[in-house]
Amino acid sequence: METMQLTHSTTTFFLNLINLLGIFAFAISGAMRGVRSQMDIFGIVVLGVVTAVSGGILRDLLIGAIPPEAIANWHIMALAVLAGVGVFFFHHLFDHLRHPVLLFDAAGLGVFAATGAQKALTYGLSPVMAAVLGMISGIGGGMVRDILTAEIPVVLRAEIYASAALLGAAVTLVGDYAHLPAIESTLAGASLSFILRMMALYRHWSLPLSLIHI
Repeated sequence: METMQLTHSTTTFFLNLINLLGIFAFAISGAMRGVRSQMDIFGIVVLGVVTAVSGGILRDLLIGAIPPEAIANWHIMALAVLAGVGVFFFHHLFDHLRHPVLLFDAAGLGVFAATGAQKALTYGLSPVMAAVLGMISGIGGGMVRDILTAEIPVVLRAEIYASAALLGAAVTLVGDYAHLPAIESTLAGASLSFILRMMALYRHWSLPLSLIHI
């Protein structure tokens, strides 16, 4: 019994750690967009925080996890704020990266898709709806970030974005169905989503566009 409790505690710890990594990645992507948009420190931090927590808050509201984890757990907000402040002072450290916003956005997308699907399943949703909630968790922060910076949300363009999140969430649930450890399933789903998104960016993969021209 004690061993089972220890295993559960270890799993919970690592899943929370993975989720915090996703928060950090999304916060950096939002803050870097703020830097690119020439915002002041307040705008950069706010954009980083909003990008980091929007997807998770939407997910929690939809599954009835009240109050949302990002509000109930001060560590999440603190980490997002810390990432935003760090980007403001040290954004030059990311200059050697070709597309820092897209890189960290892809990392956050993968993590949130996988952890969102796991959490939705825990709250009793069917596997199909859990995958959808995972996708929503992944794309929510990026959508809000793009809207606040007056850009068409990437999810509404032809890029492989929401589909990458959905596939990552689906792989996570397949792993759960196969009775794999939650950590392995989550890492597999997050990795697939991240790799697919990055491959789509560098190889210019996209979904079909409408053939109708107005």
